[in-house]
Amino acid sequence: MKQTLRTLAAAIGISALASVATAQEKLTYLFPAPDFLPSFAPFQLAKAKGYYADAGLEVTFQVGKGGADVAKQVGVGNADLGGGIGDTAIIVRANGLPVRGVAVLGAKSLTQLYWRVDSGITGVEDMAGKSIGVLAFQDTTYYNLLAALASVGLGKGDVDAQAVGPAGIIQLMISGDIQAFSGVPEWAAAVRGAGVELDMVAITEIFPAMAQAIIASDEIIAERPEVVDAFVDATIKGYLDVIADPAQAAADYVAAVPQHEGKEAQMEAIMRNYVELVYGSETEGFGMFDEARLQAVQDFYVANEIVREAVPIADTYTNQFVQ
Repeated sequence: MKQTLRTLAAAIGISALASVATAQEKLTYLFPAPDFLPSFAPFQLAKAKGYYADAGLEVTFQVGKGGADVAKQVGVGNADLGGGIGDTAIIVRANGLPVRGVAVLGAKSLTQLYWRVDSGITGVEDMAGKSIGVLAFQDTTYYNLLAALASVGLGKGDVDAQAVGPAGIIQLMISGDIQAFSGVPEWAAAVRGAGVELDMVAITEIFPAMAQAIIASDEIIAERPEVVDAFVDATIKGYLDVIADPAQAAADYVAAVPQHEGKEAQMEAIMRNYVELVYGSETEGFGMFDEARLQAVQDFYVANEIVREAVPIADTYTNQFVQ
């Protein structure tokens, strides 16, 4: 009888240890837009391929109401981590939100300037008097447009900027009601798919704009650094998969996201554009912030009154999770 009890106790102990060993740390990640968009493909790959699970995380994706909402929800602790742009903390810390970037997800800019070839535009200097679409007036697509215009001596009053959202940008570009837009590669792919010929200029040729970033609050960085580290590492693996093999990444992505069923070729083209225009091909040090670049962005934002006041650049990012 005693032996039976000892055997039972041992079995219970082993079971408990196994349960502890397989317990996953729960984490909520908030996207600024629907999580099935191709711009978030590396996150979906990291989840589908088990990178988060392998890192000991049980990740739940949720969708916020734009970048400002994500920063607010992360800052007040309603989400563990969220998606922004590399310059998000520059903007929101000036408003009292204690968040910072923990990984910048590309060496170049998330947004580019595209225009209809039949518009007569051949470069930024030709955009005076043109109708140009942006996501919103409190958004990086608009700020990057302002920076591009400033580089050729133009200001916001010299163009007809329209905040029409992603669907509006695509529809109005196809109809010709706007002639240009500041936006991401998949919007350009949709316009081209309708038979409209586009030309473009990479924003990073004009202004040190930034890619997407993972943002975290000062509190979670201090209290749960191992969770932040695990999430960043697993997510970067997803990005490196896209950089290494866009065709395979596109196939894996379509398999994981039902909304894109049958669109493997289209997703591959978009991913190749992301590698060329946003991520870059350099994998060494992927995810690290460049403080001088952040400072240049802040200087422009302050000079153009996009932010009320400068904040210490060292408070807007950390590279501790990508070293």
